[in-house]
Amino acid sequence: MDLDRLTYMANQIARNLAPQGEVQATELTLQHLRDFWDPRMKAAILSGSRDGLVPIARAAVDKLGMA
Repeated sequence: MDLDRLTYMANQIARNLAPQGEVQATELTLQHLRDFWDPRMKAAILSGSRDGLVPIARAAVDKLGMA
């Protein structure tokens, strides 16, 4: 899985949900990653750098790693 593409996708999800507020957007982004990303996608984003992620996406990926 291409980390740049996954970062782009996670950021898109987070930006679309951002108007709901940071806490709610983080939880909804996390739920989307859990529900719709296959295990390879999750593993790739968790093992890569989080430097390119917007704050909401970064928080969701961090929480995904704790699950």
